[in-house]
Amino acid sequence: MPPLPGLLLLSSSSTSILPNCLRSPIGSVFFRTINTFNQKEIMEVEVKLRLRDQRAHQSVSDLLAPFHLKTHIQENVFFDGSNQELSSNFAVLRLRFYDGDSNCVASLKARSSIIDGVSRVEEDEEPLDPAIARACVAEPWRLAAVENSRILKRLKDEFEWSGEKGFVCLGGFRNVRAVYDWEGLKLELDETQYDFGTNYEIECESAEPDTVKKLLEDLLTKHGISYQYSMVSKFVIFRSGILPE
Repeated sequence: MPPLPGLLLLSSSSTSILPNCLRSPIGSVFFRTINTFNQKEIMEVEVKLRLRDQRAHQSVSDLLAPFHLKTHIQENVFFDGSNQELSSNFAVLRLRFYDGDSNCVASLKARSSIIDGVSRVEEDEEPLDPAIARACVAEPWRLAAVENSRILKRLKDEFEWSGEKGFVCLGGFRNVRAVYDWEGLKLELDETQYDFGTNYEIECESAEPDTVKKLLEDLLTKHGISYQYSMVSKFVIFRSGILPE
């Protein structure tokens, strides 16, 4: 398996939870520092807490019900270059479909780390016509023909990818995301459905992750809801084929 984007840095205390396929031959996690994005990027910082099971997920859903805004059905599909131009640089291209084909967003993610439930990743996003995106999923070579795409231009400029080399579709997974406005925070409650099982998380993007993490931990602890810090990204779980323990 090629290096996995989304897993660059973990605290040493977290490595014991990783399946063997996510470790190096000497037992440590993959680590590499790269200068992937040449231009200034948006650093997405999120608190991610993994809920123990469906019961814990339902408890959070019931607790936050008065603050519910909307629920999205997301379909996430991932791509690499045919010569692993992205994965070899710990990056990934994702197409995310919302609520069937009502909307689609293309994302280029790189330089990802997750430590004690706080995720940081450089992310570049742009909208993509859902009909064009579906055609690219069916025939990945069509990505090279998408016009006026900032992200595809960056792939050529920064990852030494050319349209002639093509793309490989890696597959993906489905996510049901409920969004809440709680205490002035945008909370996202996820039920992520893989072929090998379902994972549950609560997330919150914030420039003050330590403060938000404490608020969420206090909320869950007060109501007896079991959780732990998320240690790997959804994409890494997908590629490993194993749910975290």
